[in-house]
Amino acid sequence: MFTNIVNFVSASAKCCNELNLIRKAELKELLDSGELETGRGLNQTRSLKRAGATRWGSHYSSITSLMTLFKETKLLLQEISDFGPNQQFRGDAESNYIAMMSFEFVFSLVLMDKIMGLTNFLCQVFQTKTQDIVSALNFVENTKMQFQDMRAHGWDDLFMNVVSFCELHGVDVPDMGSRYMTGTRRSCQQKDFITVEHYYRIDVFNDVIDCMLRELNDRFPEQTIELLILSSALDPRNSFKSFNIEHLCKLAEKFYPADFIPSDLKALEIELRYFQNDMHRLPCFKGITTLPQLCQQLVETTLVENYHLLYRLIRLVLTLPVSTATTKRAFSCMRIIKNSLWSTIADEFLADTLKESLLIVSIMQR
Repeated sequence: MFTNIVNFVSASAKCCNELNLIRKAELKELLDSGELETGRGLNQTRSLKRAGATRWGSHYSSITSLMTLFKETKLLLQEISDFGPNQQFRGDAESNYIAMMSFEFVFSLVLMDKIMGLTNFLCQVFQTKTQDIVSALNFVENTKMQFQDMRAHGWDDLFMNVVSFCELHGVDVPDMGSRYMTGTRRSCQQKDFITVEHYYRIDVFNDVIDCMLRELNDRFPEQTIELLILSSALDPRNSFKSFNIEHLCKLAEKFYPADFIPSDLKALEIELRYFQNDMHRLPCFKGITTLPQLCQQLVETTLVENYHLLYRLIRLVLTLPVSTATTKRAFSCMRIIKNSLWSTIADEFLADTLKESLLIVSIMQR
């Protein structure tokens, strides 16, 4: 219903214009009464935002836009249902108005605004170009803790927010101690005797949070977290502060057994001890902040011949980027070369094509 309401209002330029006019009239009334303050960047004209198919942050923006323009959207739907151009348009506006003014819709709207506020922050963190593994895991664990705290202690605060929102916009709040009725509300259709509070608190509030926790656990299982923690031992920032020989040997042994046989593991430990001395002694390792820079320095200084096992481990870890933004941008650029007409390009021919493209770009820049 949320998608239907947003699409119905924002699909027409006339509806958007009417919404802006109602918004301006409401702001003027509040400013005249002294309930709002004037200032730079305050009380700007807004519109409802549609949620994108690929950007999860747009869902949160869409929810907050409807919550901000709830009163204006309600008035617009009332106006269309009374004076719409045709019967179908008036009927759609009335059905959207009825759904929007229901307690269930408002409860879901406020709940999703609170939940997606947390998930949106986590998504924004992962969308940054550079994100270290340790910080990323800390944000995930922090998000889990906030969801668990919300499930244990957040019901009263959420319910008060819902009630105040309903009172502000004239939405009827049901008796939370009465029996919850489903379907057409006939007694013969009711399977369980549960209260309204039980339905919204247990069947909606708790279930949604449990779903979010399961999703986080599925996306970040214990094995993946262990892999990322062990990989962070290669982080060269702060003069290789996180460097840990034991963690790196465990990383190679547990997660890359096909790339490191038992004799390689012993040789890797010896290489790491020599490298631990060189990384503080040699000037070529000063100021390195990223793993790709470390890999590049090993190649440029020909130290890769001495630390070939370490170089192999670095290359394997580089296939596990925490931030997906850079990877997505790379694939977006890849589509310029490997399009629908060249969908069967082999790796060798693709590499040659990319080299030619880079050569052309460098010539054009000159």
